Amino acid sequence: QVQLVESGGGLVQAGGSLRLSCAASGSIFSINNMGWYRQAPGNQRELVASITSGGSTDYADSVKGRFNISRDVAKSTMYLQMNSLKPEDTAVYYCNAVVRRLRGGNYNYWGQGTQVTVSS
Repeated sequence: QVQLVESGGGLVQAGGSLRLSCAASGSIFSINNMGWYRQAPGNQRELVASITSGGSTDYADSVKGRFNISRDVAKSTMYLQMNSLKPEDTAVYYCNAVVRRLRGGNYNYWGQGTQVTVSS
């Protein structure tokens, strides 16, 4: 099996920063695309940022210039540095990864989510 574990969420004031981490473990041959999603109460889950195995990144317009996604391939870990946080960034943040398992096949996995709350 494969597990994705997020950490780094919490409560921060507007204008502050947080760094989320997502560590993958289990029967992993390689990790392809990874991404961070978020879901606020009453809203659909939305893509915040994504990163390919080659390091190419993409961001939602609402976070461009404020958030930075990165990954450490050797550690099977992805990060999301969030700066200049706004109350509208408040949501549960989920890690997502497309993993090629040791037994073969590509599978989509989700973490359990971590709460980010930005106070005004």
